[in-house]
Amino acid sequence: MGLGAFLSGSGAHGGSWRHPLADADASLNFERYRHYAQTLERGCFDALFLNDNVAVGELDPRVLAHSSYSLRWDPLTLLPALAVVTRHIGLVATASTSYNEPYNLARKFASLDHLSGGRAGWNLVTGLIGGENFNQPQPPDHDLRYERAEEFFDVASGLWDSWADDAFPRDKASGVWLDPQRMHLLQHHGRHFQVQGPLNAPRPVQGWPVIAQAGSSGPGRELAARCAELVFTAQTDLAQAKVFYAGLKERLPHYGRHAGQLKIFPGIAPTVGRSLNEAEEKYQQLQELQDPQAQLKALSYLLDLGIDLSRLALHAPVPLPDDGSSTERHQSRRQLVVELIRRERPTVAQLLRSLSASGHKVLVGTPGQIVDELATWYQEYAADGFNVLFTHLPGAIDDFVRLITPQLQRRGLFRRRYTGRTLREHLGLARVENRFFKAREPG
Repeated sequence: MGLGAFLSGSGAHGGSWRHPLADADASLNFERYRHYAQTLERGCFDALFLNDNVAVGELDPRVLAHSSYSLRWDPLTLLPALAVVTRHIGLVATASTSYNEPYNLARKFASLDHLSGGRAGWNLVTGLIGGENFNQPQPPDHDLRYERAEEFFDVASGLWDSWADDAFPRDKASGVWLDPQRMHLLQHHGRHFQVQGPLNAPRPVQGWPVIAQAGSSGPGRELAARCAELVFTAQTDLAQAKVFYAGLKERLPHYGRHAGQLKIFPGIAPTVGRSLNEAEEKYQQLQELQDPQAQLKALSYLLDLGIDLSRLALHAPVPLPDDGSSTERHQSRRQLVVELIRRERPTVAQLLRSLSASGHKVLVGTPGQIVDELATWYQEYAADGFNVLFTHLPGAIDDFVRLITPQLQRRGLFRRRYTGRTLREHLGLARVENRFFKAREPG
């Protein structure tokens, strides 16, 4: 199976930054992230993944006062720095198609792929929040966001194919630095973008960076089936995860693709202990470090359920959300939580525990128990790997690499060393051939 690491600030739990062993300054201190990346590389992780938004989010004073997520590293600033202090681990940056232009992003990712020796990945998102900072006071329509994203991808990928791999002979004797016949002008004229090209950066080492995607709504799944190679998803129930996995793989032939060209990584948030009691105590410590009302307010904003959970008593049952309500923020995550509420009918406190990783699967147990669960999901075709959300940093990374990775390796479920150099090689994905130029035969 594959393993990705989801990194955000001091950790993925609402109380992470207050943990006695957590780096509360992780969003400000590069040395913290250097340590995380190098530890993950010792654990042979396929990639680390930086989540991102271009806004603070909920501006309620209580949420702001208690949350560490108001500060974020710019992924395309941090990852190039991490590229030079690591050798193997993939580097996946979130970048929005709503608040960027294709040329700029294509250039940045091509540069990152060369800087890292072929380890770049792009988590293609349509942008959940932040329009108010980009001349868009109202959130763009969900379907329009995805229409723009598809055209954005077409332009960016076309720009990566601007040059044949052998377009730059750099022959000092003849004075020929590039072969103009091995250059392609994109000349794209679409609804959202007008881009001539070519890209003023060489073709990425991997052909294209690995394309990751995290939308699980109807349009999101179509976008994933068309262009994604790595899908991050939030699934908490095995049966539903298997349906999602099969459904997404079944869409691939429609776009001329096969199942091996797309890897599905559900998110997990593990808390591991040498005994179940120890694991539960560690998890409960984190729960007690968060402000419940602030966390519930933030979740209400993220999920847009039409319910302000922070106004409810912790022992009260969560009201059933209105079937007719919708959101322009995070439709797939909202639907998963609605289904969880209908299925489990939790109290507010129980829902807070279930959503301590923003809707991803929470695992609390011994190394053996956690590995058993991961193996079941992998062997029953619910996952090709997992995106690990660490509850607090660096402790949860250290625990995973020290306690869980060796169990996975002993069972033959995970690599003991890197055998490839690029992120595509780690994931078992082929290098992307140039659509405009066939490789020349040697000699």
